[in-house]
Amino acid sequence: MAAAALRRQARGLPSRLARGILTRPAPPRPRGPLPRTPWTTRGPPPEELWRLSERPSPREQVELDVVTYAGRQHFVPGLARPRFPPWDRGWRDPWHSLGPRYEEMPLYKERGCFICHQRVKLLEGVRQAQWLTKTKLVEGLPPAVLSIVNDPAHQLEGFEERVKHAISHARFWDTTEAAPRREHYCPVLFEDLIHVCRLMSAKYPSLTKRMLARNYRIAATWERESILLQVRGLNGVLMNSMTPIPPVASKEEVLATEKHVLETFYPISPTIDLQEVNVYKELNHTGFRDGYPYSHPHTLFFLESANIRPNRFRPEQLRAKMLMFAFGNALAKAKVLYGNDPKVLEQPVVVQSVGTDGQLFQFMVFQLNTTDLVSNDGIKNLVWIDSDQNLYEKAQCIPEIKKRVVTKPAGIYGFQPDTFKKFLALYLHGTV
Repeated sequence: MAAAALRRQARGLPSRLARGILTRPAPPRPRGPLPRTPWTTRGPPPEELWRLSERPSPREQVELDVVTYAGRQHFVPGLARPRFPPWDRGWRDPWHSLGPRYEEMPLYKERGCFICHQRVKLLEGVRQAQWLTKTKLVEGLPPAVLSIVNDPAHQLEGFEERVKHAISHARFWDTTEAAPRREHYCPVLFEDLIHVCRLMSAKYPSLTKRMLARNYRIAATWERESILLQVRGLNGVLMNSMTPIPPVASKEEVLATEKHVLETFYPISPTIDLQEVNVYKELNHTGFRDGYPYSHPHTLFFLESANIRPNRFRPEQLRAKMLMFAFGNALAKAKVLYGNDPKVLEQPVVVQSVGTDGQLFQFMVFQLNTTDLVSNDGIKNLVWIDSDQNLYEKAQCIPEIKKRVVTKPAGIYGFQPDTFKKFLALYLHGTV
């Protein structure tokens, strides 16, 4: 049979045609849409809806009953989820009742307000905070503080050993763990450093007229180029004083800020990372009642003690947070003293700020010169920043041992006393 097939192919006659099985190729069948399933609870198919919409009087459709698993009292695949009417308790439970809509609240406003609170991390850091607060930046500490740092008469005798003991207490002694966490040793170090600074009250009795305030709430509202802004909520530990800090910059330096041009960061919005709300109250409050004897803000302390790295503020973000809350405290105090009308202050308000993570310190001095913050023209505020100052390079909690030989014993390495001198100078500023 194979030989016969070869002979027929050689003659040019296809084997299937020679037998009359196939005379011509079959035409392709037109492929139509797949058959649809019957109408379900979702309704008719789209082409049926389009056809019915053209009719002047659409035909009546029979509604199908939804089969749910309500009678089974448990989940059944293939059956619809039952929907029950809301349960009426007969009384209002604040933990299990829906609150009113934002539009129905009495403090609702059409205009949004941008809030800066303690967990806001500004994307552009200090530059963004400068634009929001209309502030000019000066690198380093002001001369009034540097004069205290460089004067030996204002230094504490034997402060290096005291500071080393404070570091050892926070990193080695006040714990049962081999290596304490940041959230533990950072507050302990701050308390010990403040205690060392309080020893200067024997030499300067006016240092006793101060008070540390924790968990107080600040609220300050201002407008910046048709943008309503607020600084409010909890912030760092505030040291209050009975007397204000005298102005740091002279009147000539304040007038010279009119020529300063604020830096922009277009196309990034200046309100990026701020929380926008529509339910708010335009409030200006220092966080203390009238008649509080320690009514003047002196220094803000920010302890960046988060042990988890994503929860920490980077140094640039921490400096921006320090600037925003120092400005908020100064603005709230200025509105108490001079009213809510925007103006250039006769006596500028000075607020200091210190930020630390238990090792790295940030120092800041802020001077509020004006409350007219709407436009970029006119007098600006001033801020002095001394950033990234290490108190010590490393605290070796566990000694390094190689081949049964201690190569690096436990202890403090790279101690820098100048950092504590700046810390002490900010503490003494306004008194010396």
